[in-house]
Amino acid sequence: MEVKLAKNYGFCFGVKRAIELAEKKLNGITLGPLIHNAKEINRLKEKFNVVVNENIQEIPQNAEVIIRTHGIPKQDLQKLKEKTNKITDATCPFVTKPQKICEEMSAKGYQIIIFGDIKHPEVKGVMSYCSNNPIVVEDLESLKQVKVHDKVALVSQTTKNINLFLEIANYLISHCSECRVFNTICNATFDNQDSARNLAKEVDVMVIVGGKNSSNTKQLYNISKEYCKDCYLIEDYSELDSVWFLDKKLCGVTAGASTPNWIIDKVVNAIKKY
Repeated sequence: MEVKLAKNYGFCFGVKRAIELAEKKLNGITLGPLIHNAKEINRLKEKFNVVVNENIQEIPQNAEVIIRTHGIPKQDLQKLKEKTNKITDATCPFVTKPQKICEEMSAKGYQIIIFGDIKHPEVKGVMSYCSNNPIVVEDLESLKQVKVHDKVALVSQTTKNINLFLEIANYLISHCSECRVFNTICNATFDNQDSARNLAKEVDVMVIVGGKNSSNTKQLYNISKEYCKDCYLIEDYSELDSVWFLDKKLCGVTAGASTPNWIIDKVVNAIKKY
């Protein structure tokens, strides 16, 4: 089986930075999973004894703590500072951007609209920086179901689809007297999505590698599925099925922003054997 990799795929700047920071903090604790890739989290534990703790109350006094790439709620950061001053902030700079925008614009009286998944840790963190009650919408239809003020500010979860974001922006612009639009989708997400779209158009089968709980990986899958009906999302090579490649000549491979090269390489090598 011939394999073609997307032009842009895998680790983004924010994830690379977070991994490098964590590797320097031997015996550290991450507040929640550092990134959305269980196998990479396990590697950090095995090689550097960096462990995950979801509960601030359980973190020991003066512990070495690493804040996850998705960021944490403002109030959690304050609680953490009361327990330790050994804090390494691995929040992706692309995530701190919407946090600051929401803090500033809500203070000026704007109703904050966040395009994202309300259950995602990044969105929970961004919401906490609003001084008023933000509205979180997953798509244009859910936006149409809520009451929108005349003065609004729009931001996005960093890993969302740019076209869906533009649909929401256009709707708000036409329905509000004042609408401030901030494109907070990160460049790496946009590049990876665009590369996946282009690759899916020319291959017979498409494999997306990444955590099943990763938002940006799911976006890559959804985009690829639009252009290649035989599309599969896996976390590693053990999930591959030979049936997927029957009567196929060219397989496209891309990967989420939290997927390390060592996992991608194993997937590519396994596919080549079919």
